[in-house]
Amino acid sequence: MDYRCITFERREAVGLLTLNRPERANAMNRAMLVELNAACDAVEADETIRALVVTGAGGVFSSGFDLKEQAAAPPQGIAEWRDVLRDDFDTVMRFWHLSKPTVTAVRGPALAGACELALACDVTVAAEDARFGEPELRFGAGIVVMLLPWLTGPKHAKEILLTGEDEIDARRAYEIGLVNRVVPVGEEVETALALARRMAAIEPALLRRTKATINRMYAMMAFDETLEMALEEDTAIEGEGTATKREFLEIARTQGLRAAIAWRDGKR
Repeated sequence: MDYRCITFERREAVGLLTLNRPERANAMNRAMLVELNAACDAVEADETIRALVVTGAGGVFSSGFDLKEQAAAPPQGIAEWRDVLRDDFDTVMRFWHLSKPTVTAVRGPALAGACELALACDVTVAAEDARFGEPELRFGAGIVVMLLPWLTGPKHAKEILLTGEDEIDARRAYEIGLVNRVVPVGEEVETALALARRMAAIEPALLRRTKATINRMYAMMAFDETLEMALEEDTAIEGEGTATKREFLEIARTQGLRAAIAWRDGKR
């Protein structure tokens, strides 16, 4: 497949996948989601690739799902939103369910759906300038992949989600369990690749079975069911619509996304 929204390259036994829409802060549009799934399919099928690193181009991980694209043609009603959000959810969770280890290298913002993608990977390396957050409630949306409570516990998760926090710096992210390592800016990709190479040196069947066992442990604690429950709630929120989201998207459509974000931030 010819990629336009991502790049993919081999680094010996490690795949390096880069979100590559720097002009849009690597926002994840529909085309990118298709390409991410195709890349995951390719990694699964290639026995010589033993681990995967995910990063972003242009000094940014990603601003999340593409709200500008959404504002241009917003889904209507629960049925349309169910298809959209299922695609969003399944793409993020591909990295959790991939049989091979996944490592994210985050620089700059990793927000909303992109924060969830970073959390869905097995290991997360953050540059010192990384910024995480889940601002969805502040513009009238819900949470697509409710991973946060599983990683931070309810106190931190409620504070972040219920305030729409989007300024979680790398050190705080480390302290509350969102990332594994914090490194100087510019070292995040090489650190992630080094970790992935260490994983790739292990017998593939051992990696696959051990990761699957850890995932099954979470499944036995109703991990999958609770994420599906949260997705269904988000589908209802988006399908029914909120006044805040309608106004946000209208401002984004008529005045641009920057104006919509300024409007959102002015509500604090």
